[in-house]
Amino acid sequence: MNKLTISQVVQRAGLAKARKENWRSIYEDCYKYALPQRNLYDGNYGGGIPGQDKMKSVFDSTAIHATQRFANRIQSGLFPPYKKWCRLEPGTEIPEEAKGEFQQSLDKYLDKLFSIIRQSNFDLAIGEFLLDLSIGTACMLIQPGDDITPIRFTSVPQFLVDIEEGPYGRVDTVYRTLRIKVENILREYPGAKLNAELKRLLTDKPTEYVELCEATILDNEVGDYHYHVIATKFNHELLYNKLNNSPWIVARYMKVAGEVHGRGPLVSAIPDIKTLNKTLELLLKNASLAIAGVYTAADDGILNPQTIRIVPGAIIPVARNGGPQGASLAPLTRSGDFNVSQIIIQDLRMNIKKMLLDDTLPLDNMSARSATEIVERMKELAQNLGSAFGRLISETMVPIVVRVLQIMDIKGLINLPLKVNGLEVRVVPISPLAKAQNLEEVNEVMQFFQITQGLGPSGAVAVKPEAIADFVADKLGISSELRTSDEERRAIEEQAMKIAEQSLQAGQNQVNAQAQAKANGKKEPTPAPQAQAPEAALEKEMRA
Repeated sequence: MNKLTISQVVQRAGLAKARKENWRSIYEDCYKYALPQRNLYDGNYGGGIPGQDKMKSVFDSTAIHATQRFANRIQSGLFPPYKKWCRLEPGTEIPEEAKGEFQQSLDKYLDKLFSIIRQSNFDLAIGEFLLDLSIGTACMLIQPGDDITPIRFTSVPQFLVDIEEGPYGRVDTVYRTLRIKVENILREYPGAKLNAELKRLLTDKPTEYVELCEATILDNEVGDYHYHVIATKFNHELLYNKLNNSPWIVARYMKVAGEVHGRGPLVSAIPDIKTLNKTLELLLKNASLAIAGVYTAADDGILNPQTIRIVPGAIIPVARNGGPQGASLAPLTRSGDFNVSQIIIQDLRMNIKKMLLDDTLPLDNMSARSATEIVERMKELAQNLGSAFGRLISETMVPIVVRVLQIMDIKGLINLPLKVNGLEVRVVPISPLAKAQNLEEVNEVMQFFQITQGLGPSGAVAVKPEAIADFVADKLGISSELRTSDEERRAIEEQAMKIAEQSLQAGQNQVNAQAQAKANGKKEPTPAPQAQAPEAALEKEMRA
């Protein structure tokens, strides 16, 4: 694919934005009631009032709290802070005899990777990223940083991002609309070329905002990306580069066939969220009437229903209150049933929590939790996520690792000649959520091993203890530094065989001495400790 012109890029970006407008009403409702602080659909980005109250129409915070809990649980299950949540392993194209040495190198690269991630703002960015994912589509920008923070992670609100999907369901093209001060263009985009109009603005009005279109377009022919930065108002291209890897991470919680944008649990829960919000609004109004009261007062005038306002403390003039001798002032009978409304509210709150995976197992408390409880929570979360778990791995975890390794390679922090494509180097998740699923396989293998041990000698030869140990270590994500290599195992086995032979020879010599003494009619010598228990000597030597 040849380089696109400015008009072609702007046209493609406009078409992508028009397709996303079909999702505006859905996403707008989700942000309005569940993530009001990240809502850009209310016009704040286009010149609204910064710091404005975005919760005027929100009467219930169940969806807000459950959404935050959803993002926190996904982060602790897939990307736990200050822990390794993946490992690098040699792919199928690496020869079997070279995998051991190559694995040690990959472990060193992995240590550097997570060291850099802990130095960066990844934990903050991934939290905001997962909040957007609860609605359906989340976007993150990963760029090289400075010496202090080698990599910068930026969670970009999906309101500002338009996407295109490739033939295999992969997001391969991303357009971002952003407003930036003229004086910050060269800082944000080193090497950008300003035209005469932008240079004049830089001199006269450096703080004026200009709108840019940032496009990352995949070239299917060679696999590279065309990177454009265009000042749309001035029809000028500020920057153009070719990239080996996309800086964008775009994840969808789940996707319907034929659609590009994702659907998150909030999309399914929004009918209950809106109903709950309206029900609570009416309940609060009814409660205010019950507290302050509404009264009727006898008046000779004519009652006009069009002019009546039933508000707390109101006095409504009527012709009479209960007959000719009725009271001059009487309370208005309250309508509505608080008990029924409470039942409806409780049911709606339970449904919202269930859709946002906030009702699994008993609620967390401050007491210490056992390892079994943690494992069970992770297993239940993995089961509830279903297909979303695999999509999170393929569209979030693996691209993040690939992008970070690429930046580290460019900066000279590592020297990785192979590609992280699953064939040469593959990314294996070892997060708590992945371990919970792997534990099922580990339990099955250990049960099989116990059964074979109970079958006697015939069962003992049916398994490979070393292979089982390697399998369990891989599933649990144990580092190769804590495991013996094949060479070390052979050396230990040879040493054990030598000790066993020496012990047997010493025992045989003792038996021969005893037999010779008996034949000569002499007192049997006191058995040596080693001759008495060759197995104990062997065990002691092996421990040393």
